[in-house]
Amino acid sequence: MANRIEEIITNLYEMVQDAWSLPLGAEKCVLERDKVLDLLDEISNQLPSELKQAKTIVESRNEVITNAKHEAERILKQAEQRARQMMSQEEVYLMAQNEANEMIKNAQQKIKDLKQVTNEFVDDALSRTESAISTALNEIRESRKSFQAVVNPQQPKSSPIIEDI
Repeated sequence: MANRIEEIITNLYEMVQDAWSLPLGAEKCVLERDKVLDLLDEISNQLPSELKQAKTIVESRNEVITNAKHEAERILKQAEQRARQMMSQEEVYLMAQNEANEMIKNAQQKIKDLKQVTNEFVDDALSRTESAISTALNEIRESRKSFQAVVNPQQPKSSPIIEDI
């Protein structure tokens, strides 16, 4: 089969080489159209069906490649979108974490301030209580001295026993 195609191609070459040249056109020649077309038809008929299948396969391959490119572009776009979404989520997480750290820092400062204010308040309350108790004790001592002076007028005003209590 391949030999027959080679024969036909050889005949075509010979026809072109033996053809008459046109006047004023050295590169142009006259061929018998029917003979050339018959030879081309023979070549076409002699070509194996595998060549036709190969053409079909090449066309299918091109279609598969085109579809694969489109699918790859779609996957790439999805991946880029997912990456942007993940980055956005990470940014939100970092912002929330920073805000939480700031809130903790503020809360710790407020606790420290509250402890100080509480300590000052308790110290002031204890100081006032101590002062009130001291004043009350002095009043009780004075009242007792007055009472003893009324009850026992013969004893001296200050008694060592009473002072110790």
